[in-house]
Amino acid sequence: MEHALAEARMAAARGEVPVGAVVVKDGAVLSSAGNRTLADLDPTAHAEIVALRAAARILGSERLPGCDLYVTLEPCAMCAAAISFARIRRLYFGALDPKGGAVESGPCLYTQPTVHHKPEVYGGFAATEAGALLAAFFRARRGAAGGA
Repeated sequence: MEHALAEARMAAARGEVPVGAVVVKDGAVLSSAGNRTLADLDPTAHAEIVALRAAARILGSERLPGCDLYVTLEPCAMCAAAISFARIRRLYFGALDPKGGAVESGPCLYTQPTVHHKPEVYGGFAATEAGALLAAFFRARRGAAGGA
């Protein structure tokens, strides 16, 4: 999770929402990414999606069986669906996202009977630090907007 937090910090330094993700297989990091929606002008360039795409290219497959994903924030519905489609084995996430999360908050995608693959889910890893990164980012953004 420390690697994912480092990606989140780098995303914040670029002005992106500080979320980081890491795909691991057999104890080795395959790929990692931070949010890139602004840099790529791409609303789908969430950290999870970017990391999943890179891992799929490395493995030469759209499926990532045996891979685990570490992400600093509870995935949204788009990312949760992509995690399912990629056949991620285990999902580890940091902070809950009561507004946009779709794993343990909101629609709880993996509890739906129509989901083809349900990864093992473990939440709360480094949740305090991940939440603090997000809170500081949005606090600074509100301060900058208020001072303009």
